[in-house]
Amino acid sequence: MIYPIIPYGEPVLRQKAATLELGTDLKTLIEDMFATMDVASGVGLAAPQIGKSLQLFVVDVSYFVEDGKAQPDKYRKVYINPIVEMSHPHTIVYHEEGCLSIPGIFAEVPRSKSIRIKFFDQNWEPREEELVDMPARVIQHEYDHLLGKLHIDYLPADKRLLLEPQLEDIKQGRIQVDYAIQYNNNNN
Repeated sequence: MIYPIIPYGEPVLRQKAATLELGTDLKTLIEDMFATMDVASGVGLAAPQIGKSLQLFVVDVSYFVEDGKAQPDKYRKVYINPIVEMSHPHTIVYHEEGCLSIPGIFAEVPRSKSIRIKFFDQNWEPREEELVDMPARVIQHEYDHLLGKLHIDYLPADKRLLLEPQLEDIKQGRIQVDYAIQYNNNNN
Protein backbone atom coordinates (compact mmCIF):
# COMPACT_ATOMS: atom_id res chain seq x y z
CA MET A 1 0.00 0.00 0.00
CA ILE A 2 1.23 3.45 -0.88
CA TYR A 3 0.33 5.95 1.84
CA PRO A 4 -0.39 9.60 1.15
CA ILE A 5 2.10 11.98 2.75
CA ILE A 6 0.82 14.13 5.60
CA PRO A 7 1.65 17.79 4.83
CA TYR A 8 2.81 20.70 6.95
CA GLY A 9 0.10 22.02 9.23
CA GLU A 10 -1.23 18.62 10.27
CA PRO A 11 -1.03 18.08 14.07
CA VAL A 12 0.56 14.61 13.85
CA LEU A 13 3.75 16.22 12.54
CA ARG A 14 4.12 18.19 15.79
CA GLN A 15 3.50 15.32 18.22
CA LYS A 16 6.12 13.27 20.01
CA ALA A 17 5.71 9.80 18.50
CA ALA A 18 4.75 6.83 20.67
CA THR A 19 7.30 4.18 21.56
CA LEU A 20 6.51 0.83 19.97
CA GLU A 21 6.05 -2.24 22.13
CA LEU A 22 8.86 -4.76 21.70
CA GLY A 23 7.89 -7.42 19.17
CA THR A 24 5.06 -5.47 17.51
CA ASP A 25 4.42 -6.85 14.00
CA LEU A 26 5.55 -4.08 11.66
CA LYS A 27 6.39 -6.09 8.53
CA THR A 28 3.57 -4.76 6.34
CA LEU A 29 3.88 -1.20 7.63
CA ILE A 30 7.63 -1.19 6.95
CA GLU A 31 7.15 -2.55 3.41
CA ASP A 32 4.48 0.09 2.79
CA MET A 33 6.71 2.86 4.15
CA PHE A 34 9.56 1.88 1.82
CA ALA A 35 7.13 1.75 -1.12
CA THR A 36 5.68 5.15 -0.18
CA MET A 37 9.16 6.68 0.19
CA ASP A 38 10.23 5.28 -3.18
CA VAL A 39 7.15 6.56 -5.01
CA ALA A 40 7.70 10.02 -3.52
CA SER A 41 11.43 9.91 -4.42
CA GLY A 42 12.45 10.41 -0.80
CA VAL A 43 15.57 9.31 1.05
CA GLY A 44 13.77 8.92 4.36
CA LEU A 45 10.24 8.63 5.72
CA ALA A 46 9.06 8.77 9.31
CA ALA A 47 5.81 7.18 10.47
CA PRO A 48 4.27 10.57 11.44
CA GLN A 49 4.59 11.59 7.78
CA ILE A 50 2.01 8.94 6.91
CA GLY A 51 -0.23 9.84 9.84
CA LYS A 52 1.10 7.28 12.31
CA SER A 53 2.53 8.71 15.52
CA LEU A 54 5.03 5.88 16.04
CA GLN A 55 8.77 5.79 16.77
CA LEU A 56 9.64 4.35 13.36
CA PHE A 57 11.38 5.57 10.25
CA VAL A 58 12.95 4.11 7.11
CA VAL A 59 15.82 5.47 5.04
CA ASP A 60 17.62 4.77 1.80
CA VAL A 61 20.91 6.65 1.76
CA SER A 62 22.41 4.73 -1.18
CA TYR A 63 22.02 7.93 -3.22
CA PHE A 64 24.79 9.48 -1.12
CA VAL A 65 27.28 6.63 -1.48
CA GLU A 66 30.24 7.92 -3.44
CA ASP A 67 31.97 4.68 -4.39
CA GLY A 68 29.13 3.49 -6.60
CA LYS A 69 28.97 0.19 -4.75
CA ALA A 70 25.78 0.74 -2.82
CA GLN A 71 24.47 -2.38 -1.16
CA PRO A 72 20.71 -2.10 -0.58
CA ASP A 73 20.81 -4.02 2.70
CA LYS A 74 23.47 -1.64 3.98
CA TYR A 75 21.76 1.60 3.03
CA ARG A 76 18.03 0.78 3.10
CA LYS A 77 17.32 0.55 6.78
CA VAL A 78 14.58 0.49 9.36
CA TYR A 79 14.89 2.30 12.69
CA ILE A 80 12.47 1.42 15.49
CA ASN A 81 12.44 3.27 18.84
CA PRO A 82 15.70 5.06 17.98
CA ILE A 83 17.85 7.11 20.31
CA VAL A 84 20.29 9.51 18.64
CA GLU A 85 23.38 10.90 20.32
CA MET A 86 25.70 13.44 18.75
CA SER A 87 29.18 11.89 18.49
CA HIS A 88 30.90 15.27 18.26
CA PRO A 89 28.28 17.90 19.16
CA HIS A 90 30.69 20.74 18.43
CA THR A 91 31.23 19.66 14.82
CA ILE A 92 28.20 21.23 13.16
CA VAL A 93 27.74 21.26 9.39
CA TYR A 94 25.17 23.30 7.45
CA HIS A 95 23.52 21.76 4.41
CA GLU A 96 20.30 22.27 2.50
CA GLU A 97 17.43 19.94 3.40
CA GLY A 98 13.96 19.36 2.02
CA CYS A 99 11.03 17.35 3.31
CA LEU A 100 8.21 15.39 1.67
CA SER A 101 5.78 16.95 4.16
CA ILE A 102 6.91 20.48 3.25
CA PRO A 103 7.28 20.27 -0.54
CA GLY A 104 9.24 22.95 -2.34
CA ILE A 105 10.78 24.46 0.78
CA PHE A 106 14.47 23.92 1.29
CA ALA A 107 16.49 25.25 4.19
CA GLU A 108 20.10 25.31 5.35
CA VAL A 109 19.98 23.22 8.51
CA PRO A 110 22.75 22.82 11.10
CA ARG A 111 23.37 19.19 12.00
CA SER A 112 26.03 17.26 13.83
CA LYS A 113 28.52 15.83 11.33
CA SER A 114 28.51 12.49 13.13
CA ILE A 115 26.03 10.62 15.29
CA ARG A 116 25.60 7.43 17.24
CA ILE A 117 22.18 5.80 17.04
CA LYS A 118 20.75 2.96 19.10
CA PHE A 119 17.65 1.30 17.69
CA PHE A 120 15.85 -1.91 16.89
CA ASP A 121 15.87 -3.20 13.33
CA GLN A 122 12.87 -4.73 11.52
CA ASN A 123 13.49 -8.05 13.31
CA TRP A 124 13.52 -6.37 16.72
CA GLU A 125 17.26 -6.96 17.03
CA PRO A 126 19.01 -4.21 19.02
CA ARG A 127 21.54 -2.30 16.94
CA GLU A 128 23.98 0.54 17.35
CA GLU A 129 25.65 2.51 14.55
CA GLU A 130 27.93 5.47 14.07
CA LEU A 131 27.20 7.53 11.00
CA VAL A 132 28.81 10.58 9.41
CA ASP A 133 28.04 13.15 6.75
CA MET A 134 24.84 12.75 4.69
CA PRO A 135 23.69 9.45 6.21
CA ALA A 136 23.98 11.10 9.65
CA ARG A 137 22.03 14.11 8.38
CA VAL A 138 19.21 11.97 6.96
CA ILE A 139 18.92 10.07 10.25
CA GLN A 140 18.81 13.32 12.26
CA HIS A 141 16.11 14.72 9.96
CA GLU A 142 13.91 11.63 10.30
CA TYR A 143 14.56 11.39 14.04
CA ASP A 144 13.36 14.99 14.41
CA HIS A 145 10.01 13.91 12.93
CA LEU A 146 9.61 11.49 15.85
CA LEU A 147 10.09 14.43 18.23
CA GLY A 148 7.58 16.66 16.43
CA LYS A 149 10.29 18.84 14.95
CA LEU A 150 10.62 19.95 11.31
CA HIS A 151 13.63 21.16 9.34
CA ILE A 152 12.15 24.66 9.07
CA ASP A 153 12.25 24.94 12.86
CA TYR A 154 16.01 25.47 12.58
CA LEU A 155 15.58 28.65 10.54
CA PRO A 156 16.09 32.08 12.09
CA ALA A 157 12.82 33.95 12.69
CA ASP A 158 13.36 36.39 9.79
CA LYS A 159 13.89 33.59 7.25
CA ARG A 160 10.97 31.64 8.64
CA LEU A 161 8.75 34.72 8.29
CA LEU A 162 9.64 34.96 4.60
CA LEU A 163 8.40 31.39 4.11
CA GLU A 164 5.00 31.98 5.73
CA PRO A 165 3.12 32.51 2.43
CA GLN A 166 4.51 29.24 1.03
CA LEU A 167 3.80 27.40 4.28
CA GLU A 168 0.23 28.70 4.22
CA ASP A 169 -0.14 27.44 0.63
CA ILE A 170 0.93 23.98 1.80
CA LYS A 171 -1.50 24.08 4.74
CA GLN A 172 -4.35 25.09 2.42
CA GLY A 173 -3.56 22.50 -0.25
CA ARG A 174 -2.46 25.02 -2.86
CA ILE A 175 0.50 22.91 -3.99
CA GLN A 176 1.32 20.44 -6.72
CA VAL A 177 3.45 17.39 -6.04
CA ASP A 178 4.07 14.07 -7.78
CA TYR A 179 2.81 12.02 -4.84
CA ALA A 180 -0.41 11.76 -2.87
CA ILE A 181 -1.01 14.14 0.02
CA GLN A 182 -3.69 13.79 2.67
CA TYR A 183 -5.16 16.56 4.82
CA ASN A 184 -6.93 15.58 8.02
CA ASN A 185 -7.40 18.85 9.89
CA ASN A 186 -10.35 20.13 7.84
CA ASN A 187 -8.46 23.23 6.63
CA ASN A 188 -9.70 22.55 3.10
